[in-house]
This record gives sequence, C-alpha cells and structure tokens, in this order.
Amino acid sequence: MLVRLKPPPAIIAASFAINRSTTLFRRQTTKDCVKFTVSSQRCYSAPAESNGPLKGIRVLDFSRILAAPFCTQILADYGADVIKIEQPSLGDETRSWKTKAEAAIWKENVGPMSMYFASVNRNKRSLTLDLKQPEALTIVKKLAEKSDIVIENFIPGGADKLGIGYAALSKVNPRLIYASISGYGASGPYAKRAGYDAIAAAEGGLMHVTGHPDGGPVRPGLGMTDMSTGLYTHGAIMAALYGREKTGRGQYISASLFETQLSLLINIGANWLNMGVDGKRYGAAHPSIVPYNTWRCRDGVWLALAANNDRQFLKLCQLIDREDLPRDERFAVNAQRVEHRPLMDEIFDTVFASKTSEEWLKLLDGSGLAHGPVNSIQKAFEHPQTEARDMVGDLEWDALKSGQWKAIGPAIKFSDTKAEIQQRPPALGEHTGDVLQEIGYTEKDVEQLRTKGAI
Repeated sequence: MLVRLKPPPAIIAASFAINRSTTLFRRQTTKDCVKFTVSSQRCYSAPAESNGPLKGIRVLDFSRILAAPFCTQILADYGADVIKIEQPSLGDETRSWKTKAEAAIWKENVGPMSMYFASVNRNKRSLTLDLKQPEALTIVKKLAEKSDIVIENFIPGGADKLGIGYAALSKVNPRLIYASISGYGASGPYAKRAGYDAIAAAEGGLMHVTGHPDGGPVRPGLGMTDMSTGLYTHGAIMAALYGREKTGRGQYISASLFETQLSLLINIGANWLNMGVDGKRYGAAHPSIVPYNTWRCRDGVWLALAANNDRQFLKLCQLIDREDLPRDERFAVNAQRVEHRPLMDEIFDTVFASKTSEEWLKLLDGSGLAHGPVNSIQKAFEHPQTEARDMVGDLEWDALKSGQWKAIGPAIKFSDTKAEIQQRPPALGEHTGDVLQEIGYTEKDVEQLRTKGAI
C-alpha cells in the first residue's frame, strides 16, 4: 500500500567528511510518495512525519551502547522525534563495534557506523555536541524547552556535572520527563560504579541459574539485562507521560541494570526470599515442570517441547506411544515427575532420538502441545511467522555496498497508530544543521559553532 506524503527534508552533511556526490539514503520516489519494501516484497510507504502513537513527542537522547538506545528506538518506532546527541567525531562508541565480516559490506568514507549501532538507532536524528562547551549547553537548554523526554546513561552525577541533569533541565521545562539508566541506580554503595550487561547478569543472579547443571555460569547469548532495562524504562516513560496529563508536571525516573535483573528473578527470587531455596542451573529445562526441555532428534536437530500440566503429559504420552508412563506412580503427576527428573529425561532422550525432527514435528503439529525446533538465526528469520508478521524491514541505504539494509521490525502491532521503520540509522551529526535551525539558529550560526568545535 502507498501513502501520499511530502518528501523528507534534505539530508544535512554529517560531521565527518562525506563525498557530496554520494547519497547516503536513496529513496524510491513516485511523485510525492517515498516507498520502502519489507522482506515479503510487499510495498509500504513511511511518512516523513510519523502517524505513530507518540507523534508530537520529542526525546533528547544522550545515551550510548544498548539499554537506553534500545528504549529510545522503541519510542522512535512509535513515532517520537528522537534526537540522539553524540560527541563530535566519535559518537556512540558502538559505531566502532564492527565485526570482522562488516569490512566487506560498508562503502568507504561512510564515517563511524556498525551493524551493532544500526540495530538500535533507526528512526532517530543525530546531533553532535561537545557538552563541555558553553554553546553546547545553551543548545541543550533550548532543546529541553521544546522537548518532552530526556534519557541519559551517564554514571550517576555525570549529567549534573555537565549541567544537563534533571535539576537543571527541569527548571527550563517543568513538564520534562527525565529518565536515567545506570548500572546500580542513583543511590546506594555501588551507585558510582560502572555497570554493563554481563556484570549485572552476574551480580543479579542470572548467570547463577544459566547454563547446564554440570557446567559453569553462562552469559545469555544476547544482552538480556540491557534490553530488559530498556523495556522497563520505556514503560516507565509511558506511565510518566500519562501522569503528566493529570498533574501537568514531569518527573525523574531512575532505572538500573542491577535492579532490573533482580526484579527478573521472579519465581526463583520468591523461592529464596520465602523458603531460603537457592536457584540452580537446569540447562534448557524448567525447575518446576517436567517434561519441559530440549531433546536431540535422530537427525541431530534439537526439539523444544513442554507439557505444562498432567493433561498435556497424558496427551504427549499418547502421541509417543508411551501410555504406560502416566500409569507409573513416579510420573503420574507433575510433582512426582519433578522428583524423578533424571529418569524422565533419560526416557525422553531415548524417545526423541528414535525419529528425525521432521517426523516429530509432523506428529506434534496440531496436537495442542507447545513445541518447536531450536532454530539457527537463519532459520528464525526464515520462519513463516517472521514474514507473516512483517518482522523484517528492507530499506535502501547507499552507505552499504548492497544498497539495502534489513532491520528487525517492531515487535508490537497497533491497529490504528502504526509502529514503523521509517528511516535508517543516522550518520554521525547528520541532522545537526536541521535541528539547530528548528530552534532558531541560522546557517551562519551553525558554521560558527562548527568552527568553535561546539558541534
């Protein structure tokens, strides 16, 4: 479907050298339409101005790395105007986090850019400011006057030292919602410590319960604590926006990786707090449900399957032709199956090794039992639901040799106000001129600020 719109404003030169004959973001245009495609080859258009649920909300994003940028990308997908404020010349350090394979995909002279950065910074504008210069502080305050949300992830106290903390900016705009993400929170004996995903996962108990029973602690394959903190913070910001509608005032939000991870212990944490029972590593198994695990099939493919109650266990036993198991008092009810977990797992190891994964999937499909193969990343993106739910967007981007950039789409779908991938990640400082002119600076002012090194 095509939506009529006015083309977006011209791209302002980035703070690094760009070959001016090269267009970093090429658009397919049909009169006043800007057209993008998704992985299914269906065509849709992204408006220059979002019609998302957060249209009209402006966010000043001082954040870096993963947790906070993940949060602000969600806000941007929902239509907020997110202005990412970065250090001149360097920017968010993840811009330099290229993998070895990336050397072959980027064109020369595209400036600092990586797939890591791109994965959590779409739909944003980039403004470069040297926050240690007074002219930059003036710019921040002018922007704060016209903004709704500020988010930063300095070590607690860092933003205050720069003059951009909540105390300073809320004086400029009392309606401002100011969110801080740190490793350990704004107070307490560890408040001033640096914090990263893996450290929070270690100290917050996640690594203690992740891995195989006979192995050491394992970091999850993704930055789950970082991303969970971003999700929590996004939700808190939404609540604060609603609260502002009732009070007319903004407020300060404090989030941390450690507190997020502790809160995510859920049932394992409840067991310790109320019974003194420590968590253990169970691999892919569930501590209180059996069978709930992964099993290796005859063709080497691993299959995940769960029978969450006795009725489902009976159904499973009928499907695998082991109706004797529910009649065995050791396996009749879940509590007994948990007690006899090693024997139960041994039985299912043998059962699932007797057929290929394709045979098992054919048998289990339509059974009502939750099951699925352990997919590689490739197979996850080839999953039929991935295309059916428009989970991959495909935009043109001339910074890439292929000219195409694929991105994971928004996970949440709205019936009316769409969450969309509208714009590829920004080049460093790409929108500096645009943003400054929006708050009253002339082109001459912008050039003078560049000369001073303030932007």
